[in-house]
Amino acid sequence: MAWQVIFLYFTLYSVAASNPLHYLILEEMKINAVVGNLVKDLGLNTNELEIRKLRIVSHNTRNYFNVSLENGNLYVSDRIDREELCGPEQSCFMDLEILAENPVNVYPVKVEIQDINDNSPTFSYSMFELRISESASPGSRLILGNALDPDIGTNSLQTYMLSPNPHFSLGEKTDSEGTKHPELILEQSLDCEKQQIYTLTLTASDGGKPLRTGTASIRIEVQDVNDNYPVFSQDTYRINMNENSPVGSFVLQLNATDKDEGSNAEITYSFSQISEKAHDVFTMDPQSGIIRTQGELDYELTKTYQMIVKATDGGGLLAKCTIIIQIVDVNDNAPEIMLASLSTPIPEDSAPGTLVALIHVKDSDSGNNGDVTCLISETITFTLIPSSNNYYKLVTATPLDRERTSAYNITVIAEDGGVPQMVTKKTISITIFDINDNSPLFDKPIYIAYIPEHALTGTSLHTVHASDPDDNENAQIIYSIINSNIDDIPVTSYVSINSMTGVLYAQRSFDYEQLREFQFQVMAKDSGSPPLSSNVTVRICIIDKNDNAPKILYPSADTEGSALFEFIPHSAEKGYLVTKVIAVDADSGHNAWLSYHLLQVPDPTLFTIGQYTGEIRIGRDLPDMDSLRQKIVVLVKDNGVPSLSSTVTITMVVAENFQQVVPEIKRHPSKSDTPSNATFYLVIAIALISLFFIITVLITVIFKCRKSSIPPSLGPYSRNVYPQFTLGCPSEISDTSLPFPFSYDVCVTLDSKQNEIAYLKPVQNVPTDNLIDTGDSVIVGENASTNQAVQVTIHLGAEGDQKGRANTKWAPIGKNCKTGENKENTLKGQIQYIK
Repeated sequence: MAWQVIFLYFTLYSVAASNPLHYLILEEMKINAVVGNLVKDLGLNTNELEIRKLRIVSHNTRNYFNVSLENGNLYVSDRIDREELCGPEQSCFMDLEILAENPVNVYPVKVEIQDINDNSPTFSYSMFELRISESASPGSRLILGNALDPDIGTNSLQTYMLSPNPHFSLGEKTDSEGTKHPELILEQSLDCEKQQIYTLTLTASDGGKPLRTGTASIRIEVQDVNDNYPVFSQDTYRINMNENSPVGSFVLQLNATDKDEGSNAEITYSFSQISEKAHDVFTMDPQSGIIRTQGELDYELTKTYQMIVKATDGGGLLAKCTIIIQIVDVNDNAPEIMLASLSTPIPEDSAPGTLVALIHVKDSDSGNNGDVTCLISETITFTLIPSSNNYYKLVTATPLDRERTSAYNITVIAEDGGVPQMVTKKTISITIFDINDNSPLFDKPIYIAYIPEHALTGTSLHTVHASDPDDNENAQIIYSIINSNIDDIPVTSYVSINSMTGVLYAQRSFDYEQLREFQFQVMAKDSGSPPLSSNVTVRICIIDKNDNAPKILYPSADTEGSALFEFIPHSAEKGYLVTKVIAVDADSGHNAWLSYHLLQVPDPTLFTIGQYTGEIRIGRDLPDMDSLRQKIVVLVKDNGVPSLSSTVTITMVVAENFQQVVPEIKRHPSKSDTPSNATFYLVIAIALISLFFIITVLITVIFKCRKSSIPPSLGPYSRNVYPQFTLGCPSEISDTSLPFPFSYDVCVTLDSKQNEIAYLKPVQNVPTDNLIDTGDSVIVGENASTNQAVQVTIHLGAEGDQKGRANTKWAPIGKNCKTGENKENTLKGQIQYIK
């Protein structure tokens, strides 16, 4: 049963002690034999075994021990042969390191291996063949080969014994190294003629319990006359060789001399005693005695070789010497880098100083060749802290951000102190684990979507998109509409959103005349824990369609009866304002721009109508007659596409007084009152009206095309055809209609010459260096809230002329008002509007 001497040792990070933990065991212990209890000896808690995960960090090619995680015992896991591990050294130690995690600790353990008597003495040859001259006198000595016992102390070789023989006895000779060499001593003179061959048995015994022995046979051949032994120049040779010596390198040349002559002086060399390792590395020429290397030298495997060489002459006499070859270390081993512990991935919210890896470096060389320094390539985010026993801690130096760098490849560099220096590099891959530390971010600060009115329910309105730089579920975004009300109606009754794609859908059909725009908040929330969110404003603008026909306010088309009547005095002259058609349109923009046309008129020259004012005036002097009655149809149409229109029928009555035409109004005309050629005039009137309508359409188209070709100007007197509006939503002007929220009020009189509401309104303070030249066109669009004509006064004068003259013109809203021309002077002017 093994016996142990235990000393506690705690080291590295959290535990410290003065001496390492020391166990003493015998070699050749059985597998699974208990060396000691680490939990008890290290002062650990048994309940922490599974958490601490004790394990052995071995730096040998074979692992001779293991640790039980159930009870903390240190067991023998492989055969331990002291002679194989330490050879002839008196003390044999094995250094272990016990690694514990959570927290990380390294405990050094030293196990001393004690020798047992497990090896018997052995001779290098099973039989020694000796030759001795019969002339040899008593007391002559014959050197025998000594036995080897790899055990140490009392278990090693102690004594030699020789089988009884009257002619020979056993003697011993001890060399300078303390090795005993057996010798055969001649006790009586020999006679070759009586007995030529003697056979003896040599027994070598150690001092172990139980006692072990080894034997060899000695065959002695009696010869004549060879009375001089070979002699070496020294009994021990010491040689130093570098471990990087190439195969075939010269080691030593032996030189033994013999005073005999002839064949008795011919010396041959051979190894008398050599270990198996040395036999594989060295070779010797038996004739010259030259020793060379035949294998590679390695200081880390074997530091010293010892062998015994014998020189034998032709008469069988021999001499022995000892050769000790010391291997000199060179820097032929690069440092080794081992990861004792590695934590990856690590959270990105890890505080600076968090332990990432425990690194151990070593070098098998000795002296400066084995002194290792360690450093890393990444010194900003991580740092390397040296510890004891060539251990280094890799810890974080700064806060981590996975969105900036998600992984690191850290190169660990180990350098020794040899010449030339040897360097080892090892890359450690560290992954950063994502933490939900970023809120979703929308692509735009505000989203604006346009939808035509009366769009179908379920129409896709717009798409909102947010991105999250986090990873996995922390980057999975869910969209939702924040509950709010629009005119006491939940916004979710108007729109819905796809929670995964962010697509907005209409929940109802919109009417521009009821709701022109609305806005709400959309929230993007990730799936992290805890979740993070952000909001964005979405504005929905309804685009107007031309879905409302003009409504005629005056004269009312809902009047009961046949036609409306307008009285015209017989004294009315050309240009007399008969009446004014007033109409409004619930639409906006182009769709609400109205124009007035005479659709049916018996005499086209008798009446005219203002296209943009709706004023019906007398176009020529009235005929000289007592009374005149004409029925006209007025068409009011908007500017939408397609255009919508309304009509009203007005009967124009011309008489000196209204009483004289009352009977005619009440009386129905008969066939006798109709002129015989009425049909002919009716056809002529219809043809003229059609021709006039076609010419009007052509002129309108040419005029609009001409206006659309004029490039827009950004100046204060831009010549745009259309007035400038203040809009609730950004402009999305199409070719068919204006998608603007556009409201207006109508304030008009029957006669524009009689302004019930009149005031001067300067367009703006026109700078004196930016005046209007004569002949320029002015866009009348400042007062876009009305639909009647505006009187434009342009005060013209020569440059430097402070008096000037006024040039007053009438222009409908949105039309050009061209100033007067002056051929003599270049006139400048300022604009004023009279509403």
